[in-house]
Formats: sequence, structure tokens, C-alpha cells
Amino acid sequence: MGRWRAFSALVRCHQTVNSSKRLNSSSSSSSPCKHHVSSLVSSRLIGLRYFSAFPSPVSIYNNDSDSGSSDVYQNYEFGTHEEEESGKIPVKAYFLSTSIDLKGMQADNLCNVVPPTSRSTNSIALKFSDSSSGIPAMDERESVSNCRFMVVFQYGSAVLFNVDDNDVEAYLDMVRRHASGLLTEMRKDDYAVKEKPLLTKEMQGGPDYIVLKTLDTDSIRIIGSVLGQSIALDYFVSQVDKLVEEFAGINRAMEKTGTFTMHRKKLFQLVGKANSNLADVILRVGLFDRSEIAWREARYAQIYDYLREEYEVTQRFGNLDFKLKFVEHNIHFLQEVLQNRRSDLLEWCIIFLLTVENILSIYEIVRESGGGSL
Repeated sequence: MGRWRAFSALVRCHQTVNSSKRLNSSSSSSSPCKHHVSSLVSSRLIGLRYFSAFPSPVSIYNNDSDSGSSDVYQNYEFGTHEEEESGKIPVKAYFLSTSIDLKGMQADNLCNVVPPTSRSTNSIALKFSDSSSGIPAMDERESVSNCRFMVVFQYGSAVLFNVDDNDVEAYLDMVRRHASGLLTEMRKDDYAVKEKPLLTKEMQGGPDYIVLKTLDTDSIRIIGSVLGQSIALDYFVSQVDKLVEEFAGINRAMEKTGTFTMHRKKLFQLVGKANSNLADVILRVGLFDRSEIAWREARYAQIYDYLREEYEVTQRFGNLDFKLKFVEHNIHFLQEVLQNRRSDLLEWCIIFLLTVENILSIYEIVRESGGGSL
């Protein structure tokens, strides 16, 4: 309807212009003053009609764009794709070893250590300034936006904040110097953080990133702890998957041959590997240990709970536990089979010894009876 109103306004404007021209031609023989007055009136009429014929785009298409008004507000709130990408701090999580000496690493990087705000001893945070002097900035907001952070965990994870891809290896080499049990295949995960002071809420989630109203070192510790646990859990899940696949191969072989040829030592090694993986996830990684920072303030607890839900930490541990129960069931079954084999072997040994004893007894009886007859 707005477009038809604009078209009718243009038609009326055209009629007004024609009428003003006829007025000017009829009064051409009158006085110059009247001619000037009529020209002025017609020009004002023309200007008025032209103004009404070209209203603003919003008023013309108001009725046609009511259904898309939500998109306009959405773009205003979240911005364009370029605006969303700008200001993001890249976060990279790595799991590169089974143990890291935090005391030795802290001793080698005393000037970069961020003072801890909790009693947790399984991680340290390091801050590296981008300034040419190499002295860390004292202002908190400036340090978070202009500096690079690395959170290292004792169980083998390292989380880098605001570090370019070209500089990642240099930071990881710092960790490797104090790491033991280096993995042949390092695991990696990417994330991002964005600070938005005008955000109405304390935090807001997005696809593969989180928006925070205020980004500080405690927020970095919380994000690093969840990402470090997630990438470590991914490694242990892969280890358990290998165990499941190995037992699946044993079961397939038993299905074909009706027996299996595993040695008792190999079975005990599998039992130890399964138990150590479960113990590492619960005790060393601390998958269910509550963060003191999140316990102290509600806004950190909100970030902590959101990231754990985003990475499905509880669900993935449930899947890990289910697979370990499958492995445990197979281990018990194979142990019983091996135990039965050992019992059968002992029974045959006893039978053999009894047979030998009987033969010797019969021999002695025969020999004594033969000697007495002589």
C-alpha cells in the first residue's frame, strides 16, 4: 500500500505542475508583480508536492517490512559479521604430555608469573607483555588486551591466549622443557573470547566463542581450566577407545575360533591401563573438583558452568565411564577364563602326579612280591 500512495502522490504533483503552467500562460499579459506572485505560489506548490511525493523509505515501506523488523534489531544488537570477528582474542588449548613440572617452570619464568588468587596448585598462569621493554604492564585492562597469557596445568595441558600461530611453538617449547611423558601426537582445540563492556549481562555465548562484559585474569583462569580439562578428557577418551577396540578384536577372534590366546601378563597390563586412565581423569585432571574462583563469585561460576555445558564435559565423562565398564566386564570374563585354564592345568598336574605315584607304588609292590618269592 505504501508504494501505491507514493505513485498517486507523483500523479497529483504532475497535475499541479500542469495547472501552474496554465496559470502562468494565462497571466502572462498581466503585470510583472502579479506574474512574480503567481510564479512564487506555483513554485511553492511544486516544492510542497515534491516533498510529499518522496517520503522517507521507512514510511513508504513501513507496512511491507513489519515482519523483518526483528532482523533490524538483531543486527543492531549483535553487529555485522566483521564486527563480531573484530576484537576476538584467540584461545588455543593443547595437551602435549602426561605431566608437567610446574615448580621448575615457575622458577624459570618468575617475572611472568601471575599471582594466584586461589589455593589450587595444579596450574600456573603466565603473562607476557607485548611491549619492547618486556616488563609486564601493571594496568589490568591494558594487560589483558595487549598481553599474551599461558595457563599451564600439571596433568599436561597448556592454554594460550592472544598468541599468534607463528609464535605457538615458542611457547610450547617452554612447556616441553619441563614436561615428561611427551605425546607422539599432540591434541589441539581452538576457542575465542571477546570483551564487550556495553553488554547488559555478565556473559553471552556464541558459536565457538564467548562474550564477556569484563575480561580479567580470573576469567582467563576459568576459561583455561575448562578448556584444559576438555582437551585432556579428549585424550583419555581416545585411549579408552583403543582399549575398547582391542577387546572388540579379542571378542571377534573368540567368535571365530572359540578360544583366545592372550597371556596373563598382557591382560594385567590392560587392567592397569584402564584403571590408570580413570584415576587420571578423576584425580589428576580434577574433572569434578569445584573451582575456587567460581565458588567465590557468581559471575565466574556462570562462565564455568556455561563452558562445561558447552563442551559437554559431564556427558563425555559419562560416555568414558560406560566404555570403561565395557572394558571392565571383558576383563572379568577373560580373567575367569584364564583362571579356569590355570585350574584345569593344576588339575591335570595333580592327576599326573597321582598317576606317577600309583605307578611307583605298584612297582614297589611287584618288586617286593618278587623278592619274597625268591
